[in-house]
Amino acid sequence: MSEPVKRIAADETIPLRHSVLWPNHPVSHVRLAEDDLGFHYGAFLPTSDEPVAILSIFKEPLPDSDRTVPAARFRKFACGPEYQGRGIGTKLLQYVFRIAHAELGYNVVWCDARLSTANWYERRGMTRFGQTFFKEDIEYVRMQGFAASP
Repeated sequence: MSEPVKRIAADETIPLRHSVLWPNHPVSHVRLAEDDLGFHYGAFLPTSDEPVAILSIFKEPLPDSDRTVPAARFRKFACGPEYQGRGIGTKLLQYVFRIAHAELGYNVVWCDARLSTANWYERRGMTRFGQTFFKEDIEYVRMQGFAASP
């Protein structure tokens, strides 16, 4: 894989967030109030200036846990449908886990995963925790992993 991963501006994540995650909502639905506080990353093909996969990470402790454990939550992870199944999302996730540990000092990384993607995260070393819940009509489960791996 030769897709470089690099840090990008929050605004560069919006088109993929919108088209992949919530296409039936207005663009404003995928913009987060805390975007200015996060770190945003994109995976790029050598032939494109637009990211083909994106992920944003924020300092946020695990819910209902010891708030002294340095943790980060990733949100709005999306890969263009035409690029799924090629290892690009996996590479981006692995990159962000390494960055979370080495550069940001987070020991644990977690997310709210759509239940339909939970097995994908488990194959990359993450584990489920807590009860499932809904955001609108989509069922979610929380997932966590240690920042130095998957």
